[in-house]
Amino acid sequence: MLTELNIKNFAIIDEMKVSFSDGLSVISGETGAGKSIIIGAVSLLLGEKASGDMIRSSEDTAVVEALFDIGRMGALKERLKQMGFYQGDDLVIRRVVSRSGKNKVYLNGNLVPLGLLSSVSESLLNICSQHEHQVMLNAENHIDILDEFGGLLTLRSEYTVVYDQYQSLNARSRELESVRQKRGEREDLLRFQLQEIEGAALKAGEDASLLEEKRVLENVQKLMDYAGKAYDTLYGKKGSVLEELRDAITNIREIKKIDTGLHVSEEDLEALFYQLEDVALTIRDYTKNLAFDVGRLETIEERLTMIGRLKRKYGPTLEHVLQKKTEMEGELQGISSVDEEIEQASKAMKLLRSQTMEMAGNLSQKRRKVAAGLKETMEGDIRTLGMADARFEVVFKELSHNGGEPLFGRKGIDEVEFFLSTNVGEALKPLNRTASGGELSRIILAMKKVLARTGSVGTIIFDEVDSGIGGATAEIIGEKLRDVSGYHQVLCITHLPQIACFGNRHYRVTKIVSGERTNTCVRVLSPEERLEEITRMLGGVELTEKTREHAREMLLTVRKGNHKS
Repeated sequence: MLTELNIKNFAIIDEMKVSFSDGLSVISGETGAGKSIIIGAVSLLLGEKASGDMIRSSEDTAVVEALFDIGRMGALKERLKQMGFYQGDDLVIRRVVSRSGKNKVYLNGNLVPLGLLSSVSESLLNICSQHEHQVMLNAENHIDILDEFGGLLTLRSEYTVVYDQYQSLNARSRELESVRQKRGEREDLLRFQLQEIEGAALKAGEDASLLEEKRVLENVQKLMDYAGKAYDTLYGKKGSVLEELRDAITNIREIKKIDTGLHVSEEDLEALFYQLEDVALTIRDYTKNLAFDVGRLETIEERLTMIGRLKRKYGPTLEHVLQKKTEMEGELQGISSVDEEIEQASKAMKLLRSQTMEMAGNLSQKRRKVAAGLKETMEGDIRTLGMADARFEVVFKELSHNGGEPLFGRKGIDEVEFFLSTNVGEALKPLNRTASGGELSRIILAMKKVLARTGSVGTIIFDEVDSGIGGATAEIIGEKLRDVSGYHQVLCITHLPQIACFGNRHYRVTKIVSGERTNTCVRVLSPEERLEEITRMLGGVELTEKTREHAREMLLTVRKGNHKS
């Protein structure tokens, strides 16, 4: 439920703050006062496109902010929790429009994308105007309206689960059949590729090891020279490191015989001597194993060439080649068992198709029973709205294979479209090609009333729903609006006093010129002010006592429940 609306720097609105409560709130005002501007601002909360033209002259940004009470909207609260935006029973939506084009949307203080705003606000607000009827007029949505009216959405959801399982299995079956059709060619290719990789007898890391060995073989003479010099320096030549170190150890030992104050560890020096001796002997043994082997070098180069070819074909690395081998082994095994999988899938599909058709048939039967109730209810409501000769029909079209076995989709085996005839002698025609603007408003209102008990949206705004009507029909529309407000918060912009009398609260929109600036304001009227506004709506510019008395009688009649029905 919309509890507070704040608008700043939007069109001719400087700053507007208005609070709402549940029930039916009517909004009136003279032509041009700015009622449509308020609707435009609210539309931004539904994710409508914004532009710099909406911003008040001389200002850089416009802001529309709304506070909603979502305490009784369990599904929406759960969704907000999952998205991380839940903060109790209050939801604040803020839309900022900037001349620079950097528009922003906030949900409970969190910056969010515009698409997310649309998905959330569709549960909060619905604007019903002569330009906002497309959802209900679109034949694709008629089956949803019928299912919602008949309480069939749960049954349809159960059907959809089975239908999706069938479609998933059907897709898998087609995939397996494609594999079977190409099996021979694919199997030959896989076997050839596997034989190629397996014949190479590859080992993980082999290429790196071979490259290392190749470097050694190509540099044997250098390695022998370096090793010989290192050995001679440490051990082999006269005056080697080890020889000099042994003399140093002897001299230190002699010093310590005379002066024990020299704190040098003979044990450490001895350990260092033997470590260097081990290094020297290791280098000596290393040189003994060095030998240039032309045959081995050629073998390594041939092996690396072969590995490189396999890496280019299946790589890019040796590890990828080995992984590809594993994958091909698995695919080959799968191909060999494809006949068995197809047979299993076929049996499962047969069962699922039978179950799907049975559930779709059951859903279709229930829809046809519900359609009779919707027809009766809609015709009753439409006729009370000044269309006494109107006929409403729910037309079914069954999906089929050129007259063969019925097809089924995610919503069952039916296509549904609403047809209407508004005058005697006229044939029933699709709803969106039948009614005039004023008639459409009344038809949509009738649908809203029919769906009021089942709808989930919190607030419905009716904009100029009274277009083209008056008198007793206006009273009936007012009554219908009040009926809808028993299930939803309803805001109704109207110019008819017969409708305005039904409001639980009455707001007046006025345009004020101060200095050289124009500003639109809205405020709730007191009982006395409401009487004056109804009087103005009845009599226009000249407010007479007779007109005022008529307005008083209208309000009293509605309050006592003695209006026409």
